[in-house]
Amino acid sequence: MRWATRAGVHIDRAACAWLIRRHLDPEPEFVFVDDPASVPADATPFDMRGAELSHHGHDCSFETILRRYELDDPVLWKVAEIVHEADIDDERFDAPEARGVDVILRGLSMICDDDRVLEITGPIFDGLYEFHRRALLLGREPA
Repeated sequence: MRWATRAGVHIDRAACAWLIRRHLDPEPEFVFVDDPASVPADATPFDMRGAELSHHGHDCSFETILRRYELDDPVLWKVAEIVHEADIDDERFDAPEARGVDVILRGLSMICDDDRVLEITGPIFDGLYEFHRRALLLGREPA
């Protein structure tokens, strides 16, 4: 399936692409556009103005996708808190990792094209997910 988002990938778009690849579509094709009007007809847009899978209310796009596809994994919702704070920074969640993840993503977007950012950030989000999955199982941060 084809998915479209804005060029210049940062935190929410990278996290959404990871979520799509890991939980919705194991073989996605991502298309990056400069203008929402340029989204191909056969692509599902995300994290862009006017898209169903974008910011709605107080939610970032990652949270919107979790709600839309009824993904109720508590670890994904923990990752959503990090993404939300890194993207919106409204202090809604206690997510101290958010600042670091945001800086890493911004830096990568300065030195890599969008496809490469998604390639590099996949393992970063895998690691965040696994850390918080183990923390949930243990009831504490893993060693």
